[in-house]
Amino acid sequence: MAKPKITAQNYPRITDEKSCYYGCLDDSSLVPHRRKIPVAELEKIILSAIENANKKSSREALPIPSGADAEVIDDILIKEGKGLFKYFKKYCGDPAATAHQLHGKYYKNVAIEQFRNRTLQKERMNSGWRYQFLVAESARYTKRFKSISDIGAAEGDFNAQIQFLDKRTDILNLFVSVKNRCNTMGGQDWPKAIHALENHAKNDKNRTGPYCCIFGIAMDRGSRYIKREQKTGRAHSENTEVWLSDFFWPFFTNYSYEEIMMQMLNTLIRSNKPEALAVHVEVPQRLVDSFGEACRDADLIDESGKFNDPRKLVQFFCQ
Repeated sequence: MAKPKITAQNYPRITDEKSCYYGCLDDSSLVPHRRKIPVAELEKIILSAIENANKKSSREALPIPSGADAEVIDDILIKEGKGLFKYFKKYCGDPAATAHQLHGKYYKNVAIEQFRNRTLQKERMNSGWRYQFLVAESARYTKRFKSISDIGAAEGDFNAQIQFLDKRTDILNLFVSVKNRCNTMGGQDWPKAIHALENHAKNDKNRTGPYCCIFGIAMDRGSRYIKREQKTGRAHSENTEVWLSDFFWPFFTNYSYEEIMMQMLNTLIRSNKPEALAVHVEVPQRLVDSFGEACRDADLIDESGKFNDPRKLVQFFCQ
């Protein structure tokens, strides 16, 4: 079944065919920032973004409350060990290759590796929320945008309405999805994400005026481009752009990528103790033992604690 045709939106574009930005939004046609966020105010916005991100997805390696007694800690570690076992199954990328790699490995070593992988994943998710909240709130403060609102959908993060310098022209609606880096999504996932975001923009009943869909990349250097099919060179969508950090942050916050990262660092230094790298986090023995008990209950390890049957592992991953 053919995909419904989506027409190019009527907003000013760069028309120089020799330009690497050919077909992209002509941002010189848009109203500029009306003010620069004072550093003290930016720090408040960053602290708020950190707090809100922690509510969505904590980056803590272990959720142990301050002052917890030994019994409570033991219960938490047992629960975390079982949770790690579920993570072990859920995020297995290749059942056959993983089963082959784990054959003869001690569950203790596997538990530590999985724990660190999960901690790193939590950090990345938390960072994604941090920068989503930070860019949206900063954009509100600059007064460049007529409105900033949460999209509240899996396809995107926020909607920004911006006026053109020519007041007679309709308002432009920017539908923004924030990603940490371009490789957050695999190559095969990009077309699906692009079409999902554009379909959301196209079908938004509250929208008036044209739309432009943006994948804002918080931490990859560069400017912007329209993502195209490798074989044909055709755009996945004429109305969707990827904005890298050197264009993304100044457009929405009136600060450069490096300035934002430096201010985030300064805020973290003043408000938090240094975070341990995932590879340096000490994994509690009780958690490791709980993971091992779950492996033993699933009949994945032998009496010595080794994964002794790769075929059982494949069946486990594929269930």
